[in-house]
Amino acid sequence: MSDPQLDIVAIGNAIVDVLAQADDAFIAEEGMAKGTMQLLFSTEEAEALYAKMGVGREVSGGSAANTVAGIAALGGKTGFIGQVADDQLGAVFAHDIRAQGVAFTTAPREQTEPSTARCLILVTPDGQRTMNTYLGASQFLPESALDRAMIENGAILYLEGYLWDPEEPRAAMRAAIEIAHGKGRKVAFTLSDTFCISRHRDSFRELIANGDVDILFANEAEITSLTELSDFEAAVAAVAPQVRVLVVTRSEKGAIAICEGQRFAVGAEPIDKVVDTTGAGDLFAAGFLTGQAQGRSIEQSLRMGAICAAEIISHYGARPEVDLKALVESRLG
Repeated sequence: MSDPQLDIVAIGNAIVDVLAQADDAFIAEEGMAKGTMQLLFSTEEAEALYAKMGVGREVSGGSAANTVAGIAALGGKTGFIGQVADDQLGAVFAHDIRAQGVAFTTAPREQTEPSTARCLILVTPDGQRTMNTYLGASQFLPESALDRAMIENGAILYLEGYLWDPEEPRAAMRAAIEIAHGKGRKVAFTLSDTFCISRHRDSFRELIANGDVDILFANEAEITSLTELSDFEAAVAAVAPQVRVLVVTRSEKGAIAICEGQRFAVGAEPIDKVVDTTGAGDLFAAGFLTGQAQGRSIEQSLRMGAICAAEIISHYGARPEVDLKALVESRLG
């Protein structure tokens, strides 16, 4: 088996994030549930909300894309597979993620409808983000679009649960798991959101039980939703034996990891003020996966995740605003 040329290859929604500040009154007027994610089902609906938003900032986004951008900022070698349309936002996504140092080879979908996915993120003064997502072209990632060589050359394949909903990319991700495991690579999977779990609980459980997932990421709400157990410790105990590594983030309580029966824990990094929680889980995964790719211990990898998450929630947006590699090295000592 040849040595991998990339640390992490991710498959996920190729989304352009548009972030803008908003107050609670606007959230209520638009009928949104603050701090949650809701889907928009047409380009017209997405454009209508965009027109009402304040001044926004556009960057390539999507959960797994945020993670690989974070890994690249930490000095890792990464690749991303995701579908955009042949339109202006598709060009924005491709240029931006490549500029982050991430290899991106997926050809744009020839049809201009649906358009490239976008996530309209409204950030309230308390740092909570309310996301309105139009998945557009990202839902149409076919198996034929997979860069097989890229997957084979990645030490870890990272998959996001958000993309499990549509049939076409779900089949593509199953094929990618076979490619990765066929080369002896590890597969990491993030449950992404309780919304995803409620729709695909049995499917996720099957993936885990079949040994298709080596590293599983979840937060407290997601792990209890997956197991349908209200007790956190019971939920962890039910899932941990089924994966090589289980990582569960716990917001201000830090995070834990169970690796082959051994438990590790890390506290949350201190921060002056939570500004925007967008991407906290994505960047935690970036730190942890980078640590694993570098051969660090589980405990050090957890610490790297916590440092990255704390940096992200200290400002708007899901991309680091400091030299993330230098920050991690200074904090780890």
